[in-house]
Amino acid sequence: MTGAGSRALLLDPPPVEPSPATRLPLAWHQARAGELRAAAAERGARAVLLTDPWNIVHFTGLWAATTERPLYALIEPDGAPFWFYPRLDRDLVQSWWYGDGAEYFDYPHVDGQHPNEGTAARGPAVDLWEWALRLCAARGHGAGDLLIDRPRETPFGSIGDVCLRSRMLKTPEELALARRAYAYFDDVHVFCRDTLLDGFHDGMTDFELRSAMIDMATRRIVPDLELDGGPHRGVGVSIDLGWVRAGRVTGYPHPNQFRYAEITRGGTLQASGVIRVGGYGGECYRPFMIAPRTAHMERLWTVARDSCLLQQDELRAGVSCGEVAEKIHRFQIDAGVRDFVYHRPAHGQGPEGHQPPWLALGDDTVLEPGMCLSVEPGLYDPRAGFSVNFSDMFVVQDSGPALQLSRVPWTTEWCWLTL
Repeated sequence: MTGAGSRALLLDPPPVEPSPATRLPLAWHQARAGELRAAAAERGARAVLLTDPWNIVHFTGLWAATTERPLYALIEPDGAPFWFYPRLDRDLVQSWWYGDGAEYFDYPHVDGQHPNEGTAARGPAVDLWEWALRLCAARGHGAGDLLIDRPRETPFGSIGDVCLRSRMLKTPEELALARRAYAYFDDVHVFCRDTLLDGFHDGMTDFELRSAMIDMATRRIVPDLELDGGPHRGVGVSIDLGWVRAGRVTGYPHPNQFRYAEITRGGTLQASGVIRVGGYGGECYRPFMIAPRTAHMERLWTVARDSCLLQQDELRAGVSCGEVAEKIHRFQIDAGVRDFVYHRPAHGQGPEGHQPPWLALGDDTVLEPGMCLSVEPGLYDPRAGFSVNFSDMFVVQDSGPALQLSRVPWTTEWCWLTL
């Protein structure tokens, strides 16, 4: 459905070329591991034990669905990682960047019991954390020589700050992959708006629209993934449009009910979701105000939109997150909408979703080029049964205001619809 001509309203493309690939190459992750080794050496250590799933993805490139089963990667002075892994991850681990490893059967694990090798006796569960540390020590990495990526009650030092900083400051390759995801998202938002204007019918539900958007996005993205059934292709892909919702439920920031409501004239539709490819991308929301609108709807929409544009202008290198949050909240208060403010203006975005820094009054993190943040100075009126919440990805630049990664407009022409 293209009669509405939404594509012609898209903003000019940002100066970030979409990645030709759908995941980062192994060499990129190996370079990050090299940086981690150098940081560990500066702290007098020779090895790093990665235990956080997102650090494992970042520094090794291995995507694995972690559960209660521990999966660790030991980064030593050179060579491929030494892995600690459950048997069900064996084929993924050993077919990626693998030097050597230690396998346990499952969680909880009993020492020496591997049903796949013909042993299956009950017994006391092994402490897999202590097991991993003993094996690290056997490889010459004890206290004073080994750093761990997240705080634990151990004699080992932490290098979690270095890991998090590396994940927060996006490289050009990461931004290119994020832009690829947002190019898909541009198409999804065009489809959404055109469907509303060309295909709306009485009784149409947010579920119907959401399902059509998911189908369109899947058909658009999946052919590019070159899926062959094997591992390590199509990783980090998320097509999460479950937040597309209409009517009263939009009045709640995080509604806890199933989204199924009619899209009505005089109502609202929140076109919200997350698209990631290779782990990169993020949120892109636009709130539709459907005629006949009330003055209250138009007022909240305008203040929320102007808050987003203020955020883009204020997100500058060298300024603290708290300073930007204060200016936005002061803008909201001065505009007379304080009763409808429910949360901070934004959060950092990465492969895990929310990540630091937090655009909040209590975060003094100084903004640096490459940091990527959401755009959510939303306003909510559950009594009136609607909200206005935009989002996108703003990237802090070397100088000047932040860069928007999507091409979706912020205008009344885009969002104020007559069906």
